[in-house]
Amino acid sequence: MEQGFVDTLISPEGKLEVLSKAEVVKLLDTGKGGLYKTFRQCALAVLNCGSTIDDGKELLDRYQSFDINILQRERGIKLEIKGAPAIAFVDGKMIKGIHEHLFAVLRDIVFVSNEVTDNPKFDLSRTEGITDAVFHILRNANVLRPQTNPNLVVCWGGHSINRAEYNYSKEVGYQLGLRALDICTGCGPGAMKGPMKGATIGHAKQRFVNGRYLGITEPGIIAAESPNPIVNDLVIMPDIEKRLEAFVRTGHGIIVFPGGAGTAEEILYILGILLHPDNAEIPFPLIFTGPESSREYFAQINEFIGITLGEQAQKRYKIIVDDPESVAREMQEGIKQVREYRKARSDAYYFNWALHIDEEFQRPFAPSHENMRNLKLHRNQPVHVLAAHLRRAFSGVVAGNVKADGIRAIEAHGNFEIHGDPSIMEPMDRLLASFVAQSRMKLPGKAYVPCYRVVM
Repeated sequence: MEQGFVDTLISPEGKLEVLSKAEVVKLLDTGKGGLYKTFRQCALAVLNCGSTIDDGKELLDRYQSFDINILQRERGIKLEIKGAPAIAFVDGKMIKGIHEHLFAVLRDIVFVSNEVTDNPKFDLSRTEGITDAVFHILRNANVLRPQTNPNLVVCWGGHSINRAEYNYSKEVGYQLGLRALDICTGCGPGAMKGPMKGATIGHAKQRFVNGRYLGITEPGIIAAESPNPIVNDLVIMPDIEKRLEAFVRTGHGIIVFPGGAGTAEEILYILGILLHPDNAEIPFPLIFTGPESSREYFAQINEFIGITLGEQAQKRYKIIVDDPESVAREMQEGIKQVREYRKARSDAYYFNWALHIDEEFQRPFAPSHENMRNLKLHRNQPVHVLAAHLRRAFSGVVAGNVKADGIRAIEAHGNFEIHGDPSIMEPMDRLLASFVAQSRMKLPGKAYVPCYRVVM
């Protein structure tokens, strides 16, 4: 089934019905200044939902004949698709959730190009300009809901997790759904799908018909983490840094399930932000959780954070093992504190403007061999800045593992080298080795070949 190919012609359903001639030309331009490569890659990833591929390069290689074209019609646009993965269709008809996601991809790529990247109104060299761009992308996608009490829980965790961890993430999602809490994830499989799946049952039991399942992704990772069709709001951010900022600006609390290098990157991102002195008083519930079999995993994460970022960082989160109800109750209580804090200061519920995000966490990081070698992994700097550099190190490992460009860079130039103080490198090496031993770097059944070398 996964190997099959389908040709089809589809119309939008309320997402994006008209495009200018200039927009169509730019979308279909295969040159350096065009958007076709990004558009094709994201569209193929959306159509590949449910596949067992978590390798961006493998996906693009397998579907080399895939093509997508935009046709202008009197009543709007149509998408002509050739060589699409058969997994996106049922009885020859495209699954509706995937249909919606295709036009969300089109909407976001057009908006980011026209209204953000090529718009002098947004100064992307300044912290305020980047945050403003994130806000406008989310607003254009209609995911910012004013006059709604805080209830959005961000769930982070790996795409490659075992069955016990997946079932546990589903149970936590169910408990959140019973409490009318909405779910936001990276929109892919594993710990990104489980909480959404569980929440749909909790929402259904409570007759909560407006449940939100928000998925936030970016072009570099989407091929390895195809959006699952439960997602009813999909947003494509321009890069991983804006994706991470979108999570913490829109979410009212974060739950972290077990994962690999990408999950470590997310943990270091949020801790680095919360450790900034300007954010010391801002309530932000952060819970690490998993089944009993994951207890050792979180002990390793906690130890790594303690060694590298210190006790102050450990105070910003709670670890709850094998107790989904406690996780949901704790999160619900934490979100009440968020509401009271923002209400007292007349802050928006739908976008966390008050949270200070340092430029170190906003500047896009290209994981090249040179940039990976030059990371500042030493203790002679503020702890939140060290967290930013650690975040980049794990981001590079993710790129080398699953992103098409990263995989090609490793094939061409060998493994990334990560240098730093031995007191930081040794615990990092141990943590990464534990991810490899626990099959957290790639989906089960695939032999993992490291893309990095820790140098002490």
